[in-house]
Amino acid sequence: MAETQIETADNGSGHQGQGGHGQKKASILTLCVGTVGVVFGDIGTSPIYAFRETFAGHHPINPDPVHIVGVLSLVFWSMMLVVTFKYVFTIMKADNKGEGGSLALLALISRKTEGEKWTAPIIMLGVFATALFYGDSMITPAMSVLSATEGLSYVHPGFREWVLPIAIAILVSLFLIQARGTAKVGALFGPIMLVYFATLAALGLVYIVHMPSIILETLNPLNAIYFFYIDGFRAFVALGAVVLAITGAEALYADMGHFGRRPIKISWLWFVLPALMLNYMGQGAMVLSLSPAEAQQVIKDPFFLMLPDALRLPIVLLAIMATIIASQAVISGAFSLTQQAIQLGFMPRLSIRHTSESEAGQIYIPTINWALMVMVLMLVLVFQSSSNLAAAYGIAVTGAMFIDTCLISVVLLSLWKWPKWKALPVLAIFFIVDIAYFGSNLMKVPSGGYFPLVVGLIIFTLLTTWSRGRQLMRERMAEATMPMEIFIKSAAGSAQRVPGTAIFMASASSGVPSALLHNIKHNRILHERVIILTVEIAEVPFVDPANRTSCKILGEGFYRVIMRFGFLEETDVPATLSTVDLCGPPFDMMHTSFFLSRQTLISSKVPGMAIWREKVFAWMLRNAANAMEFFKLPTNRVVELGSQVEI
Repeated sequence: MAETQIETADNGSGHQGQGGHGQKKASILTLCVGTVGVVFGDIGTSPIYAFRETFAGHHPINPDPVHIVGVLSLVFWSMMLVVTFKYVFTIMKADNKGEGGSLALLALISRKTEGEKWTAPIIMLGVFATALFYGDSMITPAMSVLSATEGLSYVHPGFREWVLPIAIAILVSLFLIQARGTAKVGALFGPIMLVYFATLAALGLVYIVHMPSIILETLNPLNAIYFFYIDGFRAFVALGAVVLAITGAEALYADMGHFGRRPIKISWLWFVLPALMLNYMGQGAMVLSLSPAEAQQVIKDPFFLMLPDALRLPIVLLAIMATIIASQAVISGAFSLTQQAIQLGFMPRLSIRHTSESEAGQIYIPTINWALMVMVLMLVLVFQSSSNLAAAYGIAVTGAMFIDTCLISVVLLSLWKWPKWKALPVLAIFFIVDIAYFGSNLMKVPSGGYFPLVVGLIIFTLLTTWSRGRQLMRERMAEATMPMEIFIKSAAGSAQRVPGTAIFMASASSGVPSALLHNIKHNRILHERVIILTVEIAEVPFVDPANRTSCKILGEGFYRVIMRFGFLEETDVPATLSTVDLCGPPFDMMHTSFFLSRQTLISSKVPGMAIWREKVFAWMLRNAANAMEFFKLPTNRVVELGSQVEI
């Protein structure tokens, strides 16, 4: 396995979309349309099930006027406090060279606070947030597609028994097309979601015009407070369902690198937020206009029952399309996050395929795609309905939101140096809201909430095991390494020199790579030009091409080259070498050989990791993708030399 030096780097992307960095010059309007299509899919599909689950979920609440306006007020102020104030106005300002997401925030903190005692726990928190995202990315497609497909049973009762097969067919098709990329259909995402949000707003307005007072009732925070005052326990339990209205809020920050802060802010404040709230208020107004007996029936699915009969089928189909788009964004986000974790050094290399020649962000990772598909289908088959799935939904999101608040507290106090009188009240509000939501969601653990937690813990274990294992490997290899100066003096005079260039991949920027030691030991030759190449992943999205490579002349035809890539860039070694003119004549791939090390692990008595973790690490190492593919090396110019390492 080739060795790569991975510094603490990060990529803040969540969902890959149609906006990439190449669209910086695009008009604000174009970016806003792209934002609506990619960023707001998850939060946009919430009206299908969030209001229903609050009243008719696992902890039913009587849909009387006090509870209806109390819940509407909770939804509105959740959107204001969590989405608007926390994410849009605070966290989105903490970008890593334009990139967002939990890992971007983590890398920003890591870069600015290196050496601080509390940095390690903060890094662990950020890694756990990443692990929770995988749990969430399994539930979101299952929940959203299933909830929209259930609407077909309101078009015609005969569809009821076909809901599950149709949902499974849609999900399987969605995962099957990933390998071909979504660039062609991606252009339609924005316009479809624009129509969808406009439809949400129109549906709500139909009922609000008959009860305009509901607007003031919703905006009044006293109604939410009164709900807690008269029925505290039910209000607390209701938070577990109300949070479904803001799932997807973290996508605003995660996708900042694709679209920029301003288009996301404009789209949210002036289009998405009003459309969502009009629909929620419309659902509330519709239920309030009914008799208590009718309200009890309608609250079981207010979104689909508010649809006019003549438009029910097209709107249900539109909702299904919206949930497919939301699921696509989450799947792309999982691909993107995996790529970041690989660059960070938390995951072994996996096969990454680019599905678009023009968009660098359009990637496909087969391993992740099929693993997600299996888990999503398993969830659909086990839980059977979106109402059952709602019990598992939310806990991963609230956990990640709580971790984001922990990370932003470090940014406010340590990086931005806010005075405590200013930072602490803001953080207190964020923490109170997050803890309330997370606490409420913990009550879901027995009925399904355990799923994202178990998935999160397993993935967290894998990520940290890989990171720790790589660290131990480097330490053991460093112990056995020889200083380069001594090696050159002893080898240059004794070994026979042959024409051409040899490039030895090295994880450390000092010492002799093991592949070079084994080559001289077994083959007893050296090429005329020997390059010791280290690839470093920087803590910024892109590296200035002028600073891409550095070359140090070691003498006797030896050179040490350090190649730097940003965490959003492709590690194409041959293409970068073609631009290097610092180490003698230009590189000719036909006369260049690449030497890679492939390590075999041997368990030792040296204290490092628990035996079971060593076995897990060894399994991950064996199944890692070929370094040759990762670095885009020409297949017929690579030589692999094995070595054994004790950890």
